[in-house]
Amino acid sequence: MFEEIRKEQLQTWDKTYLWHPFTQMQEYVKETPLVIAEGKGIYLKDIDGNEYIDGVSSMWCNLHGHRKKEIDDAIKAQLDKIAHSTFLGPTNIPASELGKKLIEIVPNGLNKVFYSDNGSTANEVALKMAFQYWQHKGRRDKTQFIALQYGYHGDTIGTMAVGGIELYHKVFSPLYFKTHFAPSPYCYRCPLNKIPEDCSMECLGTLEKILQEHADNVAAMIMEPLVQGVGGMLMHPKGYLAGVSKLCKQYDILLILDEVMTGFGRTGKMFACQHECVVPDLMPLSKGINGGYMPLAATLATQEIYDAFLGEYTHLKTFFHGHTYTGHPLGCAASLASIHLFEKENILENLQPKIQHLKEKLSPFKVLKHVGEIRQCGLIAAIELVKDTKTKEPYSWIERIGVQICLEAKKQGVLIRPLGHIIVIMPPLIITIDELDRLLGVIYESIRTVTEKV
Repeated sequence: MFEEIRKEQLQTWDKTYLWHPFTQMQEYVKETPLVIAEGKGIYLKDIDGNEYIDGVSSMWCNLHGHRKKEIDDAIKAQLDKIAHSTFLGPTNIPASELGKKLIEIVPNGLNKVFYSDNGSTANEVALKMAFQYWQHKGRRDKTQFIALQYGYHGDTIGTMAVGGIELYHKVFSPLYFKTHFAPSPYCYRCPLNKIPEDCSMECLGTLEKILQEHADNVAAMIMEPLVQGVGGMLMHPKGYLAGVSKLCKQYDILLILDEVMTGFGRTGKMFACQHECVVPDLMPLSKGINGGYMPLAATLATQEIYDAFLGEYTHLKTFFHGHTYTGHPLGCAASLASIHLFEKENILENLQPKIQHLKEKLSPFKVLKHVGEIRQCGLIAAIELVKDTKTKEPYSWIERIGVQICLEAKKQGVLIRPLGHIIVIMPPLIITIDELDRLLGVIYESIRTVTEKV
């Protein structure tokens, strides 16, 4: 009885006092909130003791499962020493050790680490560094940016200015700096009306036209490598990333590769840019940086960019940016433990059969009559649902088709979150083959149940 009263109290407090992100609260307060009480491995447990597969890795950041002993122990050991001290001046042991470790595992050519708190701030740092770099180089007209249609880099003002999703970004547009948007290589809905069999990546040609006209005024191009996340898990064709890198070098603009989601094994390599041997000028990291344990982010920079900020104190070349919890000792300790697990448990090597198994098990989804396209990159997958597979007519927002499917999956013990009518599959990297089968089985039945009754 006590537990039942406690549960109702928590649910009431949640609806009375809290405002959830990306949530229409008028609808939310009509529902019964799911109260997560604990987790273990790939499973979450609610306050009633019901277990759920964490099918989206707690918003794409959990790698090794919940309550991973090695990471728990690292945080506890650091807590016995110090939880937080300012990074504005002093350094700390875990931050220094992690900086060295990051430089050892990122693409060769990235030499400096600037810490922050989350993906938005990591990208905001990169944008500001790119802008100020050109100011220090005397190229004061280079104040604009290039980004991709459907791109998402965070929810701070700067990152929204380079965001290409109207639903999230349009309302704030009066606050933005100038950004040119290139077409996304969204092959299923090609903006240039090409089909894969007859495509020479004309979208790169459109990008080059933008560069030909505006390169003298552009500081950098920012993009998510291989996979555009929030925009719909859009998978780029092979060679596109390398093509972008080549154009950025040709037209003398910096390349920012947002590896916030794709970093730390998600695509089958430690970082997505390694698939095409691309080294960016700036690389923001977060989410999986410490296995999804706590807020931490880093922006990696080349020596060239770092050196542009060096000078006498009176020259005012300092990068005037920082956060209260920059270089947080607990977050850095967790990150060191997480990276060590990649080596100790051969995470990337053991991931390869899971990636292949996922590919094979996604194939039967093609027979479902409302599945338009199935996309996969590493252990990231997306199923785009349509009303009509011949015309590719999408479901309308009012039908809430993705939400309905996720609610059905929840009944069967799987927690996933849609991107509109696109179902996202992104489990922790440590998921087993059997667990992957169960996850996909529930998603398959949920799609079939919901779409065939509509």
